[in-house]
Amino acid sequence: MGKKTLSIGGATYDLFVRLPSDVIHECENAESFALPLGAKIRIDQLIETCGGGASNTSVGFSRLGCDAYFEGIVSSDQWGEKITETLSKEGVDTSCVTIVEDEVSSFSIILSGSSGERVILYESGTNTHLLDATFDKQKLSQVDWVYLNHIQEDSCEIEDDIMEMLARSGGPKLSWNPGGCQLDKGCDTKSNSALLKHTDLLLLNKEEALSFTSTANVEEAITTLLALGVANIAISDGPRGSTASDRHKIYRCPVVSGIEILDTTGAGDAFGTGVTWGLLSGLSLPDALKTGTINAASVVGAIGAQTTLLTDIEINARLKTSDLTVTSDSL
Repeated sequence: MGKKTLSIGGATYDLFVRLPSDVIHECENAESFALPLGAKIRIDQLIETCGGGASNTSVGFSRLGCDAYFEGIVSSDQWGEKITETLSKEGVDTSCVTIVEDEVSSFSIILSGSSGERVILYESGTNTHLLDATFDKQKLSQVDWVYLNHIQEDSCEIEDDIMEMLARSGGPKLSWNPGGCQLDKGCDTKSNSALLKHTDLLLLNKEEALSFTSTANVEEAITTLLALGVANIAISDGPRGSTASDRHKIYRCPVVSGIEILDTTGAGDAFGTGVTWGLLSGLSLPDALKTGTINAASVVGAIGAQTTLLTDIEINARLKTSDLTVTSDSL
């Protein structure tokens, strides 16, 4: 029997629209898609998949050999049916899923460019209904590791239930990937600082980390978050790799070289799942950074957040042959 994981948060039905290269234009500070009003543009590809943070991480854990549970809200509509069907096919336990009637499941239309650029148009849908009344907190006491993904602002009320279970003797460990509403409040608010004390692995990208901590660089952000009681931190920075700390040292891991990037959707979830699985499997943080990086590299090579998530056999094989070198510095 594998380790038990519980992913809490959103599930989304994703429609990927692959745009031709001639709609990508350089702007002053970034590239953008130019879709002239009234134009009829022939797309390169249309792909339907499932996504959403908690859906992605639960599928990722299942492929890595864990007994994975998903806890979230979907509708009884066609998108909700496809989401639950996909989770079940992937071996994810959906007994904690709440199904509501006469509403729309969360869905996204993802405009994707030729080298991974993307614009996501989304409807939160039923993801907004993850509240105390629909949250099965008892499931937390039955798993080894909880992964709290991005949640809607009203859903933050479930954090008290999560902290109650984490504080119990023998309770699960926690990976936390804060969402917009938590990030906007800052790391030192009462609710966030309380949850950070129970966080075994905090997952952020560079922009999120600097905003969350109101600091000028990643090293300052790490120092601030460690002071609030976080056990391990991993901060990703796209093609520049990741920086992490286990309260002893600061580690830096590059990305896997030679990867053709087709789509970056779900790369952060794949990275966080891989790092969490590494720690859950007893690896050190530096080696767990490698498993996260390898998992993310696989995902960006295909369209869809779940398409090429790795199995435990695949990730262990790639870990043995990988030339990734993690460097370290003293705190």
